[in-house]
Amino acid sequence: MSTIPNVLNIAHRGAKGEAPENTLAAFRLGVDQGCDAIELDIHLSKDGELIVIHDATLDRTTDMTGRVHELTVEEIKQADAGRWFHESFAGERVPLLEEVFDAVPPHIMINVEIKDSYGRKLEQALVELMKRKNRVDQVVVSSFDHKSLLFLKLLEPEVRLGLLYDVNLGRHSGLVSTIGALVYSLHPNFKRIDKEDVRDAVEQGLQVYPYTINREEDMLQAIEYGVSGIITDYPARLKALLYQSVGQ
Repeated sequence: MSTIPNVLNIAHRGAKGEAPENTLAAFRLGVDQGCDAIELDIHLSKDGELIVIHDATLDRTTDMTGRVHELTVEEIKQADAGRWFHESFAGERVPLLEEVFDAVPPHIMINVEIKDSYGRKLEQALVELMKRKNRVDQVVVSSFDHKSLLFLKLLEPEVRLGLLYDVNLGRHSGLVSTIGALVYSLHPNFKRIDKEDVRDAVEQGLQVYPYTINREEDMLQAIEYGVSGIITDYPARLKALLYQSVGQ
């Protein structure tokens, strides 16, 4: 009897393909569709709060403009973060990371991507929030800024680090040695890895979560590679594929 592949279904910015990215609506949809984890991005507001948004500005994903770091939470909350995607999502707001922690069940892993350190202020705020919400063990923090991750590890040794990167390395698992700290997972661009890269990393005790995989043929290839998880805009599509593989 076939078993469902042990692959984490990671909803990229929530169910981004079917809801406005990085909103509570997108995260709830991802959970409803059966994801095992959600991926999201954070910036720091003018008043020091962790804001869930991909870009450094509100311009692309809301009806307002301005840099997140130059606006207060009160100002950011005035923006409509849903109508641009579809009228049915009108009224969605840019969430705080704390609101996401409160809304997402604790058994769902949250992959928090740091987009900017803001002079090492963001890491301190993130550690404090994860501790206060008892989320240290359910969060993986990733970033293309590996120095930011190292600083985070110094602040909280128990935090799980994920290395984001978009290069085809000679040996992907070797990237860990450049950090000088324990790393939990690799988050490569899916186009940059192959089966041997994945096998080597997993043998080194690393989780491998490639991004962003939306086509079914690419999902199937990633599963065949033996990845630990798949970051996708379409968690329902991946869930159906994983269950479909049982019958094959």
